[in-house]
Amino acid sequence: MPVFYECQRCTACCRWPGQVRVTEVEIRRLAEFLGLDEFTFIQRYCRLAADRRGLVLEEKPDGSCVFLEGRDCRVQPVKPQQCRDFPNWWRFPGFEAQCRARPRPLDAETYLRAVAEATGRSLEEVKQRFSDPARAR
Repeated sequence: MPVFYECQRCTACCRWPGQVRVTEVEIRRLAEFLGLDEFTFIQRYCRLAADRRGLVLEEKPDGSCVFLEGRDCRVQPVKPQQCRDFPNWWRFPGFEAQCRARPRPLDAETYLRAVAEATGRSLEEVKQRFSDPARAR
């Protein structure tokens, strides 16, 4: 039976080292949400990715996300897809030791609908992703 992880908004994933990539569409959405033009948003909140293949969000000196404020995401309604996707679309071995998301076994159809809702993806996209047994979790 598939397991869906319910985010508890513990912010552990917002504090992990790593890069949060942002697309042009996400930059536009984030800038608009913050009342900035795209150029100002990029100058203030982005940097070139280490692999030089796009932009990533800046981090605070402690390594946490630039949009983490206490225990809240300043851009929650428009946060990047990479953030919305964790831990139901992608995850890494041992993530459970740090992430407080609650595992909830679900039947296959309910699981697919829950992943679609949590990630903001279409049900068809989720079904396509998880129809390949090698990629299903």
